[in-house]
Amino acid sequence: MPESPSDPNAPRAPYMRVRDALAADIASGAYAPGSPLPSEAELCERFGVARETARRAVRVLRERGLVRTEWGRGSFVAERAGEDEHQGD
Repeated sequence: MPESPSDPNAPRAPYMRVRDALAADIASGAYAPGSPLPSEAELCERFGVARETARRAVRVLRERGLVRTEWGRGSFVAERAGEDEHQGD
């Protein structure tokens, strides 16, 4: 039998809360295209979650095309579609 969640009335998994908050920050312009996201440690502190939870939230945002991750450097807000197409014209 599956283990019951600690709060059966919780509407979402913790990573979804982190993911939604970061997506809202990106949409509002709090994090501009090209700007870095907070580190995993900062996300853990801000949201009170485990490192794997922070990683999962960022991974989902990356899969949705909202962020890009550079190995050894961190995760950054992706350029919006069409913004970089006109550079160099």
